[in-house]
Amino acid sequence: MEKERKKLINWLGLAGVLSLLSYAAAVIFSPLDFPGYKWMEQAVSDLSAVSAPSKLLWERLSAPYGACGVICMTAVSVYISERKTGTKLFRLGIYLFAIMSMISNVGYKMFPLVDAGKEIKSFQEVMHIVVTVLVVLLSIVSLILLIIAGCKEKKLRPVGIFAAIALGMMFVGSVGTAAVPPEYFGIVERFSVFAAEGFKAFLGCCLFLGFRNAA
Repeated sequence: MEKERKKLINWLGLAGVLSLLSYAAAVIFSPLDFPGYKWMEQAVSDLSAVSAPSKLLWERLSAPYGACGVICMTAVSVYISERKTGTKLFRLGIYLFAIMSMISNVGYKMFPLVDAGKEIKSFQEVMHIVVTVLVVLLSIVSLILLIIAGCKEKKLRPVGIFAAIALGMMFVGSVGTAAVPPEYFGIVERFSVFAAEGFKAFLGCCLFLGFRNAA
């Protein structure tokens, strides 16, 4: 059988990998412009707070992150919709994950934290928490749907397995932030933030490969 040639929409899947690399670079290198930042103790969002000295470096390093993530998930959604890839449950899970990515990209830019590591008081900071809650809830629901779809359909199992890994990392992050001592908050919190980005990059790779065996 002749191998199907990759189309532009397949190549757009690689935007998910670029999004992950950009986010990782921002998380790793932004503390260089934040004297006194303790990555094991502080949240990632402290690096992009309005008052954070690392904000400019964060914005430069993470510039491809938001746009590429939305491009990737939009392309994935369009591809599986047009080709009716997988089951309806599978497609719903993908759509919800795409919506989560869009809310994350827009919401955190509209409502960044004002002061790094300070008490949440202002309207802007409260809305930052609201965006976080929406992102977390949509992530959990979408991943659960994809896990169920993977359990029901053998051809969707790889996606289900990676969704389960991502969900497990999110729970480690959410439970860990409340269970570990404050000085280790930043470590477990990073499990949650990288879970979604890693899964997004995985879906981008699936799109690049044309969701083999899932049609």
